Amino acid sequence: MAFSRLSRWAVALPVALALASAGCGSASAGGGGQEVTVFAAASLTGTFTELGKAFEAAHPGTTVRFNFGSSATLAQQIVQGAPADVFAAASPATMKTVTDASLAAGPATFVRNKLRIAVPAGNPAQVDELKDLADPGVKVALCAEQVPCGAAAAKALDAAGLSVTPVTLEQDVKATLTKVVLGEVDAALVYATDVIAAGGKVRGIAFPEADQAVNDYPIAVLAKAPAGDAARRFVELVLSGQGRDVLTKAGFEAP
Repeated sequence: MAFSRLSRWAVALPVALALASAGCGSASAGGGGQEVTVFAAASLTGTFTELGKAFEAAHPGTTVRFNFGSSATLAQQIVQGAPADVFAAASPATMKTVTDASLAAGPATFVRNKLRIAVPAGNPAQVDELKDLADPGVKVALCAEQVPCGAAAAKALDAAGLSVTPVTLEQDVKATLTKVVLGEVDAALVYATDVIAAGGKVRGIAFPEADQAVNDYPIAVLAKAPAGDAARRFVELVLSGQGRDVLTKAGFEAP
């Protein structure tokens, strides 16, 4: 499979936006409250938004700000200086980009995620198993290989001995799933949690090779976190029983 690399602007623009939106980062929020800025994988959007609200309720005056996106892009933003307190990645490899730069230490794996084949509700291409994605008549969307969902897809397809030529390569799993929801493709490889979050808009198909491409999700407080104490408390929430309940309800698996 041929995957494109992140272009310079795909990294530089989000960094500029992150710097602009998080300018006051984890300093004061509105009337002197504290902000915690969390950079998190796109697949965590629903669960972390819920946990963020729970954290704010338990810590009056504290606001949790999220930057969701491709873990690879988020890691580059952090390395390039975007202000953040917590990084939750969809793979150890993308977390390693940050730890290798001495910007985080001791990340903890908090959940795991498996791939599913996502098809439109009506499944017009009659996709039933992974090998169907190799049919040249089936339009497939994949994540770009440098992002965790793309790396997992490449691993699963290699395990099955399949070569798939996607019609589009997306920079995060949410964008990949959107192609299915809009009917622009016949199938995509996304996480099980994203299929669940989409409700009846898509149908998920399990396949055995997904067991060979499981993604562990690590989380860490960043070394230069402006709101270090609050950041540690947020990570504690994610790792707690309450956090685990929210995550497993969404389809994540315990590590």
